[in-house]
Amino acid sequence: MSFTPGIFTNSQGTWQDRLDLVTETSKALSATEDPREMVAVFGERVGDAFPRDGSLTLTRRGLPEGKFRITRFSEWEDPADPWVNPEKFPLLDSGVLKDWLFSNEPQVIDDFDCPEDDPAYAYLHGKRSFMLLPGFDEGIAKNLTVMMGIEPNMFSSELLPEVVWTSNLFGRAVHHLRLGEALKEAHRQIDHDMQVVSGIQLSLLPNGLPEIPHLDLAVYYQAAEKAGGDYYDFFDLGDGKWGLLIADVSGHGPAAAVLMAITHSIAHTDLADKDHPGEFLNYLNQRLIMGYTGISKTFVTAIYGVFDTNTLKFEYSCAGHDAPRIVRDGCCNIEIPDTTQNLPLGIKKEEKYGVADVQLAPNDVLTVFTDGMFEARNLKGENYGLDRFQEVLEQPAESPQHRLDAVLADLAQFCDGAPQDDDRTMLVTWVK
Repeated sequence: MSFTPGIFTNSQGTWQDRLDLVTETSKALSATEDPREMVAVFGERVGDAFPRDGSLTLTRRGLPEGKFRITRFSEWEDPADPWVNPEKFPLLDSGVLKDWLFSNEPQVIDDFDCPEDDPAYAYLHGKRSFMLLPGFDEGIAKNLTVMMGIEPNMFSSELLPEVVWTSNLFGRAVHHLRLGEALKEAHRQIDHDMQVVSGIQLSLLPNGLPEIPHLDLAVYYQAAEKAGGDYYDFFDLGDGKWGLLIADVSGHGPAAAVLMAITHSIAHTDLADKDHPGEFLNYLNQRLIMGYTGISKTFVTAIYGVFDTNTLKFEYSCAGHDAPRIVRDGCCNIEIPDTTQNLPLGIKKEEKYGVADVQLAPNDVLTVFTDGMFEARNLKGENYGLDRFQEVLEQPAESPQHRLDAVLADLAQFCDGAPQDDDRTMLVTWVK
């Protein structure tokens, strides 16, 4: 469709002509989400309706007080993108263009001859009439479009209200698309960073399962986001003893992942007494409070146990964490030993962590886990629950992996596609 030039400004343009122009322009604008393409479409189509001999655009967005840039000029050939390379555009702080921009007022100037000593002379020279269209944001003109004519009296003040209204609606649309672009880029960068964090975090977890005499192991770990706050580890203590640790940082996501990494670092220092569960948690607690959780007000639940392959005894200490679950050989009932009744790590400096122990026997199954396993919710908001979790643990199984798979299958069936809202970790140990 072609339009008669100037249909908004002379008698050749009927209401149907104007409606056709607005309709076709609106359709074209709605077909793109690229703000640069929108500017080109708007300038091409609407420009035909308003005869002019040139135009330029100014902005003071993001600049120091009193300064502004010329971002578009109709006589430039192949200019840079003002949104990508703003520093390549003229930066001014005086002259008639500054007066027009900072006046915050739309105007029609019928006859003006720019003085040669004005910073805008190179842009306004040879033009006599001007229509000033401010683009408002936060109550002031952040941008200004200047339509220019060679002859005096080219623009009608009667059109000014309609043109200002239209240009500002268009400007807001472009601004919102620009914000959307920036938001997408920020999300892309965050997603990339989280991928890196996730990779680092996974590298802190054990690379496979250790070969421990008299134990068959299976483990599951899944963060709710790309990185999480759950943590499990194994320590070869020598003399047939192995340390088993599971911890759960409060919350999930990047902040929890950082504290998880810190906990891992502290746990692997030579000063940590990993042979004695209570002393080990005392050490973790002191270090976390002195350097980290005292400021962040976060905490870590944990269970740390030492398994003696010589005696099959499991000695452990809990820090605000659920006790392990034990299914004895030939018995389908869950046994829940003492939790040692201690606060999570990182809350109270004076907390002293107690120790309990349980004697295991061949074919006993001991399971430790984080609360994300049983606090999962389905699409109705219903909680999976500790009772159902334990019922699956009590079912006969051929191996620790089989038992783990049964829990995960039942959990998936219950959740029915509901998004995971907490980190999940589960370690199944089968005494041989």
